[in-house]
Amino acid sequence: MKRSDRILWIGGGAGLLVLLLAVAFAPQVLAQSKPSKTEEYVDTFAEIFRYIENNFVEEIDPATLFEGALEGLFGVLDDPYSYYLDEVDFTSLSDTTSGNFGGVGLIISKVDSDPSDPEAAPAFIEVVAPIEGTPAYRAGVSAGDLITAIEGDTTKELSIDEVVAHLRGDPGTVVTVTIKRRSRSLFDIEITRDVIEVPTVKSAMIGDEIGYIRITNFTPFTDNRVESAIFDLELSRYKGLVIDVRNNPGGLLRSVIDTADLFLAGVTIVTTKSRVRRENEIYTAEESRLVPDDIPIVVLINKGSASASEILAGALRDNDRALLVGETTYGKASVQQVKDLGEIGFKITTARYYTPSGRNIDEVGIDPDRIVVEPELDETDQGELDKMIEGRLIELFVEETSDPTEVEIGQFIEGLADQEITLEERLVRRMVRNELNRTNNDPPIYDLEFDLPLREAVRILKQDLLSAR
Repeated sequence: MKRSDRILWIGGGAGLLVLLLAVAFAPQVLAQSKPSKTEEYVDTFAEIFRYIENNFVEEIDPATLFEGALEGLFGVLDDPYSYYLDEVDFTSLSDTTSGNFGGVGLIISKVDSDPSDPEAAPAFIEVVAPIEGTPAYRAGVSAGDLITAIEGDTTKELSIDEVVAHLRGDPGTVVTVTIKRRSRSLFDIEITRDVIEVPTVKSAMIGDEIGYIRITNFTPFTDNRVESAIFDLELSRYKGLVIDVRNNPGGLLRSVIDTADLFLAGVTIVTTKSRVRRENEIYTAEESRLVPDDIPIVVLINKGSASASEILAGALRDNDRALLVGETTYGKASVQQVKDLGEIGFKITTARYYTPSGRNIDEVGIDPDRIVVEPELDETDQGELDKMIEGRLIELFVEETSDPTEVEIGQFIEGLADQEITLEERLVRRMVRNELNRTNNDPPIYDLEFDLPLREAVRILKQDLLSAR
């Protein structure tokens, strides 16, 4: 081909490209000249918004109109996982998904007061537990403490979110909390904030052969924490493994994929499908794995296991890598994207996920291979249990005895009969154990005596190990 021919060919190609571009963009140019329905709706909404703001009988904050409109917008999606995030919600979600935040390191709850009882205790904030190694832990805040004030301001009228906002802050800054501890008078504790990592993994050995890993949620640090736990168990020469994802609400998709990759090799972990092409993905494990195939695994699940924890359970079960013990999981099989709009944002479902066998478990859940749950109480037993809870009998017993002996617990159970409470002894002893753990800054990682699903998991693994010998 001559040089001049080449120039003509290239020039002709460029001309054809220009023509194709003109044809391709013609519909968009036409669309711009005539507003689409979406643009009409947006313009109409803006007109209504301004009219209400300027003409409603009472002055109304534009932020209230804005938030109400967004809540309505997400409400019509009829999806519980797609919603608007105000500043507090967005900060809280960002802390969870990032895996760390500036704060003191407390897990807290709101203690409700009885509005019909004028003598009832105020609705203060209760410390569920200080996170081990954090500023609050080092400062001596204990599980069961009541936070009655922060920087001298009472917490009585504050919501959980408002208390969290007061406790969190820049690392290095100091916050003063006022504590009420059982029968002691009020006292102040100064806590210097630090970077707090969201707790996600705990592990221990059960006996000489079985490792135990509890995963409470999936953050950017979870796979690394699970990997570290496995290395620790290897030093103890573990031969079987229990993975506990009970009451694990989920977390990051990438985190659970990387965690599952520690146990699987070259197989599908999960598949996501969406009407948006970039959201369609088949996630496959690497060819290498950290936990060898000859280590039997049991995964503990319950109705509180959702989303990412269901992905892990489904991946291990569908690939014949683990047995599931417990009860049917929650059933959340959707993937959300979080969009940042400055100090606010929103979360929206963009895809659904499928287990390696192709199942969508949304609103269905994953059934265990072995169903193990606590026995249900009949109407009489439930009434007696309610009576114990309302009278705070367990709490008061533990508070008075501090560290009760087996004899003292037995005497307490005998004393319940005088109040016409004849619950099964094992149930009462389990409630005492739970209360002791609740008020313990460093509770045991597992409870083999009263945890029935865990006992079954250990039994299965011991049987497998025995048959393998």
